[in-house]
Amino acid sequence: MGPQRRIALVSVGAAAGLVVLKLGVGLATHSLGLISEAAHSGTDLVAALLTFFALGVAGRPADRGHTYGHGKAEHLSALGEATILVGLSVVVVWRALTNLLGNGHSRVHPTWWALAAIGVVILVDLSRARVSSRAARLYSSEALRSNALHFATDLAGSVAVLVGLLLARQGYRDADSIAALFVAGLVLLAASRLMRRNVDVLMDRAPAAAFDAAREAIAEEVPGVTLRRLRLRQAAGRHFADVVIGVSRGAAVGQGHAAADAVEEAVQRALPESDVVVHVEPEEGDGALRELAQEAALSVPRVREIHNVSVLDVDGRTEISLHLKLPGDLTLDDAHAVASAVERAIADALPEVDDVRTHLEPLSEVSAVRQPQAREIERATEAVLKIVRDTAGTAPRELRFLETDQGLILFLALPLDPDAHLDAAHALASEVEERIRRERPEVSEIIVHTEP
Repeated sequence: MGPQRRIALVSVGAAAGLVVLKLGVGLATHSLGLISEAAHSGTDLVAALLTFFALGVAGRPADRGHTYGHGKAEHLSALGEATILVGLSVVVVWRALTNLLGNGHSRVHPTWWALAAIGVVILVDLSRARVSSRAARLYSSEALRSNALHFATDLAGSVAVLVGLLLARQGYRDADSIAALFVAGLVLLAASRLMRRNVDVLMDRAPAAAFDAAREAIAEEVPGVTLRRLRLRQAAGRHFADVVIGVSRGAAVGQGHAAADAVEEAVQRALPESDVVVHVEPEEGDGALRELAQEAALSVPRVREIHNVSVLDVDGRTEISLHLKLPGDLTLDDAHAVASAVERAIADALPEVDDVRTHLEPLSEVSAVRQPQAREIERATEAVLKIVRDTAGTAPRELRFLETDQGLILFLALPLDPDAHLDAAHALASEVEERIRRERPEVSEIIVHTEP
């Protein structure tokens, strides 16, 4: 038996003893306050039994029929207990008002031993409330927290009954009924709070403090991801989080998984022992549109290569333009049919795009390569070396020319600072390529490879 159930079992024994004591003294002294407290303790006995069995159910591990576990059994128990308390309070209020507004007064006999019995009850209520409250905080148990709340109201009610009996000894005959009304008011207030809190849990109301803590943890500890959705539910002091994040569409599977792990760890640090499920989705935006357009275009047969994909906003309309490289032996009619198929594929994949424009280019599947003339290569090499030194401040690590049917091709390996940013390296490579094209127009294709 776990410690929570042992505490609940002790509460069962204490509640049974108090019922006997309060009811016996209340009947002997005709005290409505004591009888109402006995009925209150009777409901506490029922509640303690419910808590004892609910904790046994809640402690069961998750199974096929209850994949989130059985923690809500505690909240069902607490809700049932609160319902019983409301019914009891209505009866007590009715009886007390009958005494106060009726023709006669209650016939209470506040003997010394009745006062002594109330003193014992107060000590028991005080110890029960402290033990259950401490255990509820330690184990985050709603069932034990509801028990602690009830024991606290028992304590306040017992003090009220004691005051009522003392006043009755002084001749205030209605004091006992007034004390009973006070007890009933305490019970109704406690029951309403208990019902509201547990109904919120059973209705999966997101706990505001926990929601804010989880959202802030993701924002602060996992930069670079977009929080698209956060849903929280709780049961038996444990939180269940459903998180959807957006990552860059170009991120690899491993990067997306690492981001999901980071989000899970951040939420669990903010909400210890929480159960977190993270779903990863690609980000939207122009970059995503370009990538989706490329994917759609490449799905069309005979499309060999795509480049220069642009997303344009023209007077509120979204347009995409791209260059298609198709087999060079296609007829213009066939090439136009392929381009039309590409445009339809993009339009189907991206309904938000209003227009698609394509530019057709031939692509030779296999190029015949031959060594260019030595004198021509020597002049071109000297010119390229000067351009690279003037632009990049360094000599190329590799420089090679090839002669193909489409013209002269230049392969150039450009060494750069290892700490240089990629955008700066790309800008420098583009500048080198542009200068070579201007000064050596006989070079039809230039491939600049940057490396540290």
